[in-house]
Amino acid sequence: MLVSLHRSLLAAAAICGMLVLNVNCGNTRSVRAAVKPEKDRKSAPEFSLKDAHGRVVKLSDYKGKVVLLNFWATWCGPCKIEIPWFIDFEQKFKDRGFAVLGVSMDEDGWEAVKPYIEKQKVNYRVVVASDEVADLYGGVSSLPTSFVLDRQGKIADVHVGLVSKSVYQNEIEQLLDNKAHVQPDADGGNPVDAGPASGPN
Repeated sequence: MLVSLHRSLLAAAAICGMLVLNVNCGNTRSVRAAVKPEKDRKSAPEFSLKDAHGRVVKLSDYKGKVVLLNFWATWCGPCKIEIPWFIDFEQKFKDRGFAVLGVSMDEDGWEAVKPYIEKQKVNYRVVVASDEVADLYGGVSSLPTSFVLDRQGKIADVHVGLVSKSVYQNEIEQLLDNKAHVQPDADGGNPVDAGPASGPN
């Protein structure tokens, strides 16, 4: 599935590349000024994937943190625009309980992603997607696709395509400023920090 998805998205990216950069690929909707009301949020599907070091990463590890869950690929032009923003967010908001988690949709896996994230000096954790995880999040038919999660692991907003850096920053700050109490896990586990992604040759 990831191979065929990659081909479809690559074709779309080629078309997208001919457009002016401030036009969103796969997303032309007006930008919302605020995240969804808490009563309208649904829990993000749980998943377990491995990072570049072979360590298992679970979404539930991030409970208690505001998370920017970004589905992307190294061949995706708009994704490359976002990466420096996400690096900045990770550095700026990490100490306030925020993390970026990148989910690579690249069919070539770590062979392509490791050199890329090293070159870009990505400071947040990245995992490589599986077909099952992509399906959990609606198939991820467009890249980038990002889910902004609150401290309870619920989806506060979804962005398909490129939106401005200020939109992400405003939403992150809104969620960080929300002091809603988060119940600790039964095992007393703590949330983890986030890191780097994957792509084709």
